[in-house]
Amino acid sequence: MPAPTALIGQAASFLDAVERASAAAPLNRPVLVIGERGTGKELIAERLHRLSARWSGPLITMNCAALPENLLDAELFGYDAGAFTGAARARAGRFEDADGGTLFLDEIATLSAAAQERLLRVVEYGELTRLGSNRVIRVDVRVVGATNEDLPALAEAGRFRADLLDRLSFEVVTLPPLRARADDIPLLAAHFGRRMAVELGWPSFPGFTPAAAAELAAHPWPGNVRELKNVVERSLYRWGDADVPVGRIVLDAFDSPWRPGVAATRALPAPAANDAAAPPPAVPDHASVADLRLAVAEYERNILAAALAKCRHNQRATAAALALTYDQLRHALKRHGML
Repeated sequence: MPAPTALIGQAASFLDAVERASAAAPLNRPVLVIGERGTGKELIAERLHRLSARWSGPLITMNCAALPENLLDAELFGYDAGAFTGAARARAGRFEDADGGTLFLDEIATLSAAAQERLLRVVEYGELTRLGSNRVIRVDVRVVGATNEDLPALAEAGRFRADLLDRLSFEVVTLPPLRARADDIPLLAAHFGRRMAVELGWPSFPGFTPAAAAELAAHPWPGNVRELKNVVERSLYRWGDADVPVGRIVLDAFDSPWRPGVAATRALPAPAANDAAAPPPAVPDHASVADLRLAVAEYERNILAAALAKCRHNQRATAAALALTYDQLRHALKRHGML
Protein backbone atom coordinates (compact mmCIF):
# COMPACT_ATOMS: atom_id res chain seq x y z
CA MET A 1 0.00 0.00 0.00
CA PRO A 2 1.42 3.44 -0.89
CA ALA A 3 2.52 5.85 1.82
CA PRO A 4 -0.32 7.87 3.34
CA THR A 5 -0.94 11.39 2.11
CA ALA A 6 -0.21 13.99 4.77
CA LEU A 7 -3.01 15.92 6.44
CA ILE A 8 -1.55 19.41 6.77
CA GLY A 9 -2.97 22.17 8.92
CA GLN A 10 -2.89 23.76 12.33
CA ALA A 11 -6.28 25.52 12.50
CA ALA A 12 -8.28 24.38 15.51
CA SER A 13 -11.35 23.49 13.42
CA PHE A 14 -9.25 21.28 11.16
CA LEU A 15 -7.37 19.60 14.01
CA ASP A 16 -10.67 18.89 15.78
CA ALA A 17 -11.96 17.05 12.70
CA VAL A 18 -8.74 15.03 12.37
CA GLU A 19 -8.86 14.16 16.08
CA ARG A 20 -12.47 13.00 15.77
CA ALA A 21 -11.53 10.74 12.85
CA SER A 22 -8.55 9.37 14.77
CA ALA A 23 -10.72 8.55 17.78
CA ALA A 24 -13.30 6.73 15.64
CA ALA A 25 -10.75 4.83 13.56
CA PRO A 26 -10.24 1.81 15.90
CA LEU A 27 -13.99 1.20 16.20
CA ASN A 28 -15.55 -1.16 13.69
CA ARG A 29 -18.41 1.20 12.87
CA PRO A 30 -19.50 3.19 9.80
CA VAL A 31 -18.43 6.82 9.58
CA LEU A 32 -19.73 9.70 7.47
CA VAL A 33 -17.33 12.40 6.29
CA ILE A 34 -19.03 15.68 5.37
CA GLY A 35 -17.40 18.59 3.60
CA GLU A 36 -17.26 20.78 0.53
CA ARG A 37 -15.42 19.61 -2.56
CA GLY A 38 -11.67 19.65 -2.17
CA THR A 39 -11.61 19.67 1.64
CA GLY A 40 -9.86 16.29 1.96
CA LYS A 41 -12.67 13.80 2.59
CA GLU A 42 -10.75 10.95 0.96
CA LEU A 43 -7.72 11.69 3.16
CA ILE A 44 -9.90 11.34 6.25
CA ALA A 45 -11.20 8.01 4.92
CA GLU A 46 -7.61 6.89 4.44
CA ARG A 47 -6.81 7.88 8.02
CA LEU A 48 -9.83 5.97 9.34
CA HIS A 49 -8.57 2.88 7.50
CA ARG A 50 -4.91 3.11 8.45
CA LEU A 51 -5.56 3.69 12.15
CA SER A 52 -7.97 0.77 12.36
CA ALA A 53 -7.38 -2.95 12.83
CA ARG A 54 -8.15 -3.24 9.10
CA TRP A 55 -5.00 -1.36 8.07
CA SER A 56 -3.48 -4.43 6.39
CA GLY A 57 -6.66 -5.07 4.39
CA PRO A 58 -7.81 -3.34 1.22
CA LEU A 59 -9.02 0.24 1.03
CA ILE A 60 -11.41 0.40 -1.91
CA THR A 61 -12.72 3.73 -3.20
CA MET A 62 -15.79 4.27 -5.32
CA ASN A 63 -17.36 7.52 -6.53
CA CYS A 64 -21.10 6.86 -6.52
CA ALA A 65 -21.75 9.78 -8.86
CA ALA A 66 -19.36 8.48 -11.52
CA LEU A 67 -21.60 5.64 -12.76
CA PRO A 68 -25.11 5.61 -14.22
CA GLU A 69 -27.77 4.00 -12.06
CA ASN A 70 -28.03 0.86 -14.20
CA LEU A 71 -24.32 0.08 -13.63
CA LEU A 72 -24.06 1.14 -10.01
CA ASP A 73 -25.58 -2.01 -8.51
CA ALA A 74 -23.36 -4.23 -10.63
CA GLU A 75 -20.27 -2.26 -9.62
CA LEU A 76 -21.10 -2.29 -5.92
CA PHE A 77 -22.53 -5.78 -5.46
CA GLY A 78 -21.16 -7.74 -8.43
CA TYR A 79 -23.04 -9.99 -10.82
CA ASP A 80 -23.20 -13.57 -12.06
CA ALA A 81 -22.77 -14.65 -15.65
CA GLY A 82 -25.89 -13.94 -17.68
CA ALA A 83 -27.29 -11.40 -15.19
CA PHE A 84 -27.70 -8.91 -18.04
CA THR A 85 -26.71 -8.46 -21.65
CA GLY A 86 -22.93 -8.50 -21.91
CA ALA A 87 -22.35 -10.27 -18.57
CA ALA A 88 -20.40 -13.15 -20.08
CA ARG A 89 -18.78 -14.15 -16.80
CA ALA A 90 -19.28 -13.52 -13.10
CA ARG A 91 -17.60 -10.58 -11.45
CA ALA A 92 -17.15 -9.59 -7.82
CA GLY A 93 -18.29 -6.12 -6.78
CA ARG A 94 -16.56 -3.47 -4.70
CA PHE A 95 -17.93 -4.91 -1.46
CA GLU A 96 -16.29 -8.27 -2.13
CA ASP A 97 -13.09 -6.51 -3.19
CA ALA A 98 -13.08 -4.67 0.16
CA ASP A 99 -13.69 -7.79 2.27
CA GLY A 100 -11.59 -7.51 5.42
CA GLY A 101 -10.96 -3.83 4.80
CA THR A 102 -12.70 -0.51 4.17
CA LEU A 103 -15.01 0.64 1.39
CA PHE A 104 -15.03 4.42 0.85
CA LEU A 105 -18.22 5.54 -0.92
CA ASP A 106 -17.75 9.10 -2.13
CA GLU A 107 -20.81 11.16 -3.17
CA ILE A 108 -23.00 8.69 -1.27
CA ALA A 109 -26.01 11.02 -1.46
CA THR A 110 -26.32 10.26 -5.19
CA LEU A 111 -27.18 6.58 -4.61
CA SER A 112 -30.52 5.51 -6.05
CA ALA A 113 -33.31 4.27 -3.77
CA ALA A 114 -32.68 0.68 -4.86
CA ALA A 115 -28.95 0.94 -4.18
CA GLN A 116 -29.64 2.50 -0.78
CA GLU A 117 -31.87 -0.44 0.12
CA ARG A 118 -29.22 -2.99 -0.87
CA LEU A 119 -26.52 -0.98 0.91
CA LEU A 120 -28.60 -0.97 4.10
CA ARG A 121 -28.72 -4.77 4.12
CA VAL A 122 -24.95 -5.07 3.67
CA VAL A 123 -24.25 -2.53 6.43
CA GLU A 124 -26.81 -4.10 8.78
CA TYR A 125 -26.18 -7.80 8.23
CA GLY A 126 -22.91 -8.05 6.28
CA GLU A 127 -24.69 -9.96 3.50
CA LEU A 128 -25.20 -9.35 -0.21
CA THR A 129 -26.36 -11.14 -3.32
CA ARG A 130 -24.85 -10.54 -6.70
CA LEU A 131 -27.11 -9.44 -9.53
CA GLY A 132 -28.62 -12.51 -11.21
CA SER A 133 -27.92 -14.74 -8.22
CA ASN A 134 -29.79 -15.98 -5.16
CA ARG A 135 -26.63 -17.03 -3.33
CA VAL A 136 -25.96 -15.00 -0.19
CA ILE A 137 -22.34 -13.83 0.20
CA ARG A 138 -21.05 -12.69 3.57
CA VAL A 139 -18.57 -9.82 3.66
CA ASP A 140 -16.71 -8.07 6.46
CA VAL A 141 -16.45 -4.46 5.30
CA ARG A 142 -16.33 -1.15 7.11
CA VAL A 143 -18.21 1.53 5.18
CA VAL A 144 -17.04 5.15 5.14
CA GLY A 145 -19.38 7.46 3.26
CA ALA A 146 -18.68 11.00 2.09
CA THR A 147 -20.81 13.80 0.72
CA ASN A 148 -21.13 17.57 0.50
CA GLU A 149 -24.91 17.32 0.93
CA ASP A 150 -27.07 17.83 4.02
CA LEU A 151 -28.08 14.20 4.54
CA PRO A 152 -30.59 14.82 7.37
CA ALA A 153 -32.37 17.33 5.13
CA LEU A 154 -32.38 14.82 2.27
CA ALA A 155 -33.82 12.18 4.60
CA GLU A 156 -36.60 14.54 5.68
CA ALA A 157 -37.37 15.22 2.03
CA GLY A 158 -37.54 11.48 1.30
CA ARG A 159 -34.48 11.50 -0.96
CA PHE A 160 -32.26 9.46 1.37
CA ARG A 161 -33.35 6.54 3.51
CA ALA A 162 -33.63 7.59 7.14
CA ASP A 163 -32.85 4.05 8.38
CA LEU A 164 -29.69 3.94 6.24
CA LEU A 165 -28.65 7.35 7.55
CA ASP A 166 -29.13 6.05 11.10
CA ARG A 167 -26.81 3.10 10.40
CA LEU A 168 -24.12 5.15 8.65
CA SER A 169 -23.96 8.03 11.12
CA PHE A 170 -22.37 6.27 14.09
CA GLU A 171 -19.81 9.07 13.81
CA VAL A 172 -19.84 12.11 11.56
CA VAL A 173 -16.65 14.01 10.76
CA THR A 174 -17.34 17.44 9.27
CA LEU A 175 -14.39 19.13 7.57
CA PRO A 176 -14.12 22.94 7.60
CA PRO A 177 -13.73 24.78 4.27
CA LEU A 178 -10.37 26.41 3.60
CA ARG A 179 -11.83 29.91 4.03
CA ALA A 180 -12.58 28.97 7.66
CA ARG A 181 -8.94 28.04 8.28
CA ALA A 182 -7.21 30.99 6.64
CA ASP A 183 -4.08 30.60 8.79
CA ASP A 184 -3.43 27.29 7.03
CA ILE A 185 -3.28 28.85 3.55
CA PRO A 186 0.42 29.94 3.75
CA LEU A 187 1.34 26.58 5.28
CA LEU A 188 -0.40 24.59 2.56
CA ALA A 189 0.84 26.88 -0.24
CA ALA A 190 4.45 26.45 0.90
CA HIS A 191 3.98 22.67 1.09
CA PHE A 192 2.58 22.44 -2.44
CA GLY A 193 5.22 24.91 -3.65
CA ARG A 194 8.07 22.77 -2.33
CA ARG A 195 6.64 19.64 -3.93
CA MET A 196 6.19 21.36 -7.27
CA ALA A 197 9.71 22.80 -7.14
CA VAL A 198 11.05 19.25 -6.78
CA GLU A 199 8.94 18.11 -9.74
CA LEU A 200 10.26 21.00 -11.84
CA GLY A 201 13.84 20.14 -10.90
CA TRP A 202 14.45 23.40 -9.05
CA PRO A 203 17.19 23.41 -6.39
CA SER A 204 14.73 24.91 -3.87
CA PHE A 205 11.38 26.64 -3.60
CA PRO A 206 11.93 30.42 -3.83
CA GLY A 207 8.70 31.31 -1.99
CA PHE A 208 6.15 33.96 -2.89
CA THR A 209 6.46 37.73 -3.02
CA PRO A 210 4.44 39.58 -0.35
CA ALA A 211 1.89 40.64 -2.98
CA ALA A 212 1.48 37.07 -4.25
CA ALA A 213 1.12 35.73 -0.70
CA ALA A 214 -1.52 38.37 0.00
CA GLU A 215 -3.42 37.35 -3.12
CA LEU A 216 -3.42 33.73 -1.98
CA ALA A 217 -4.68 34.75 1.45
CA ALA A 218 -7.47 36.93 0.02
CA HIS A 219 -8.94 34.39 -2.42
CA PRO A 220 -12.16 32.68 -1.19
CA TRP A 221 -11.07 29.21 -2.46
CA PRO A 222 -14.43 27.72 -3.45
CA GLY A 223 -12.53 24.56 -4.45
CA ASN A 224 -10.74 24.48 -1.10
CA VAL A 225 -7.41 22.66 -0.68
CA ARG A 226 -7.61 20.94 -4.07
CA GLU A 227 -8.01 24.32 -5.80
CA LEU A 228 -5.14 25.83 -3.79
CA LYS A 229 -2.87 22.95 -4.81
CA ASN A 230 -3.68 23.41 -8.50
CA VAL A 231 -3.19 27.19 -8.33
CA VAL A 232 0.18 26.94 -6.55
CA GLU A 233 1.49 24.28 -8.94
CA ARG A 234 0.28 26.19 -12.00
CA SER A 235 1.76 29.45 -10.74
CA LEU A 236 5.20 27.91 -10.22
CA TYR A 237 5.13 26.20 -13.59
CA ARG A 238 4.23 29.41 -15.42
CA TRP A 239 6.64 31.53 -13.37
CA GLY A 240 9.55 29.44 -14.57
CA ASP A 241 12.31 31.03 -12.46
CA ALA A 242 13.79 29.06 -9.57
CA ASP A 243 15.84 32.01 -8.32
CA VAL A 244 13.12 34.65 -7.85
CA PRO A 245 10.11 34.47 -5.50
CA VAL A 246 6.89 33.72 -7.38
CA GLY A 247 5.26 37.08 -8.07
CA ARG A 248 2.25 36.14 -10.17
CA ILE A 249 -0.59 33.90 -9.01
CA VAL A 250 -2.54 32.25 -11.84
CA LEU A 251 -5.97 31.72 -10.29
CA ASP A 252 -7.79 31.07 -13.56
CA ALA A 253 -6.08 28.78 -16.05
CA PHE A 254 -8.65 29.81 -18.69
CA ASP A 255 -7.96 33.52 -18.42
CA SER A 256 -7.14 34.78 -21.92
CA PRO A 257 -8.32 37.55 -24.24
CA TRP A 258 -8.83 34.79 -26.83
CA ARG A 259 -11.04 32.63 -24.62
CA PRO A 260 -13.97 31.26 -26.69
CA GLY A 261 -17.09 33.31 -26.16
CA VAL A 262 -15.06 36.27 -24.94
CA ALA A 263 -12.71 37.04 -27.81
CA ALA A 264 -15.57 36.93 -30.33
CA THR A 265 -17.46 39.70 -28.55
CA ARG A 266 -14.50 41.78 -27.45
CA ALA A 267 -12.89 44.16 -29.91
CA LEU A 268 -9.74 45.93 -28.91
CA PRO A 269 -10.38 49.69 -28.96
CA ALA A 270 -8.41 51.69 -31.44
CA PRO A 271 -5.86 53.90 -29.71
CA ALA A 272 -6.94 57.52 -29.45
CA ALA A 273 -4.86 60.11 -31.17
CA ASN A 274 -3.89 61.73 -27.91
CA ASP A 275 -3.09 58.47 -26.10
CA ALA A 276 0.32 58.66 -24.46
CA ALA A 277 2.62 56.18 -26.16
CA ALA A 278 5.42 54.51 -24.30
CA PRO A 279 8.39 56.84 -24.29
CA PRO A 280 11.17 55.83 -26.65
CA PRO A 281 14.41 54.68 -25.09
CA ALA A 282 16.50 57.65 -24.10
CA VAL A 283 19.66 57.91 -26.17
CA PRO A 284 22.55 59.36 -24.17
CA ASP A 285 24.70 62.15 -25.50
CA HIS A 286 27.77 60.12 -26.41
CA ALA A 287 30.13 63.04 -26.04
CA SER A 288 29.06 63.60 -22.44
CA VAL A 289 29.36 59.98 -21.25
CA ALA A 290 31.71 59.81 -18.26
CA ASP A 291 30.94 56.23 -17.10
CA LEU A 292 30.50 53.74 -19.95
CA ARG A 293 29.12 50.90 -17.83
CA LEU A 294 26.58 53.14 -16.12
CA ALA A 295 25.45 54.60 -19.44
CA VAL A 296 25.08 51.14 -21.02
CA ALA A 297 23.12 49.88 -18.00
CA GLU A 298 20.78 52.88 -18.12
CA TYR A 299 20.26 52.44 -21.86
CA GLU A 300 19.46 48.73 -21.40
CA ARG A 301 17.01 49.51 -18.60
CA ASN A 302 15.21 52.06 -20.80
CA ILE A 303 14.93 49.51 -23.62
CA LEU A 304 13.48 46.94 -21.21
CA ALA A 305 10.96 49.46 -19.82
CA ALA A 306 9.82 50.50 -23.30
CA ALA A 307 9.47 46.89 -24.48
CA LEU A 308 7.49 45.92 -21.38
CA ALA A 309 5.13 48.84 -21.89
CA LYS A 310 4.68 47.97 -25.57
CA CYS A 311 3.87 44.34 -24.69
CA ARG A 312 1.54 45.34 -21.84
CA HIS A 313 3.96 43.84 -19.31
CA ASN A 314 3.58 40.35 -20.73
CA GLN A 315 7.07 39.05 -20.02
CA ARG A 316 6.99 36.19 -22.51
CA ALA A 317 5.88 38.53 -25.30
CA THR A 318 8.58 41.02 -24.23
CA ALA A 319 11.25 38.33 -24.37
CA ALA A 320 10.16 37.38 -27.90
CA ALA A 321 10.12 41.04 -28.98
CA LEU A 322 13.72 41.50 -27.79
CA ALA A 323 14.93 38.15 -29.21
CA LEU A 324 15.66 36.87 -25.70
CA THR A 325 14.68 33.67 -23.97
CA TYR A 326 12.22 34.02 -21.09
CA ASP A 327 14.98 33.22 -18.57
CA GLN A 328 17.33 35.77 -20.14
CA LEU A 329 14.66 38.46 -19.85
CA ARG A 330 13.94 37.53 -16.23
CA HIS A 331 17.61 37.76 -15.29
CA ALA A 332 17.90 41.12 -17.06
CA LEU A 333 14.86 42.46 -15.19
CA LYS A 334 16.26 41.15 -11.93
CA ARG A 335 19.64 42.75 -12.64
CA HIS A 336 17.98 46.14 -13.07
CA GLY A 337 15.67 45.76 -10.09
CA MET A 338 12.57 45.69 -12.27
CA LEU A 339 10.90 42.63 -10.71
